[in-house]
Amino acid sequence: MSSDRRDTDSRLAAARYRVERELPTGEDESDEKNQAGQATLDQRAQFVEISIQQAMRRGDFDDLPGKGRPIPGLDRVHDPNWWIKQKIEREGLTGLAPPALGLRKENADLDARLDEQVSEIGVRDILKDFNARIVEARRQLLGGPPVVTPLRDVEAEVSRWRERRDERRRAADEEREREGSARAAMSWRERRRARRKG
Repeated sequence: MSSDRRDTDSRLAAARYRVERELPTGEDESDEKNQAGQATLDQRAQFVEISIQQAMRRGDFDDLPGKGRPIPGLDRVHDPNWWIKQKIEREGLTGLAPPALGLRKENADLDARLDEQVSEIGVRDILKDFNARIVEARRQLLGGPPVVTPLRDVEAEVSRWRERRDERRRAADEEREREGSARAAMSWRERRRARRKG
């Protein structure tokens, strides 16, 4: 048996001895009377405190997650569903929220998703699928918040997608033109410097 193990065992034995020694043996008329061999609240608290101190000395509480950092969420208003929200966030769970919330979020990000498409057919497919899911969510009575996400007009959205695509192309062409002009100007300067030196 190692010396650390003997020290731990001897400390634990000493703590048990102290708790047992402080247990009242005779009849006591006080409110904290020892009923059928059970320890009083003070004795239990002392035993717990001693156990915690021994565990700290052994290093049982070292390297716990979050050690030395503030407890997150203490500055927020109390939310009775905090634990389930943290679980959903930590696990990255989806599909648990009512359809109305998912559709609202998707509606907010839909333009960016459409802009990633390279063809008009892909844009139309995404819009048709999105509108079909809105109609289906409105038909179902699953509870939760109402579905207030508006349907998207496919032709109007395709037209807006074309405009955004054309604007991106114009901006890219202008950028290339500026870079080409800068390269041409730089090479002209370099040629001029070479003539002066020669």
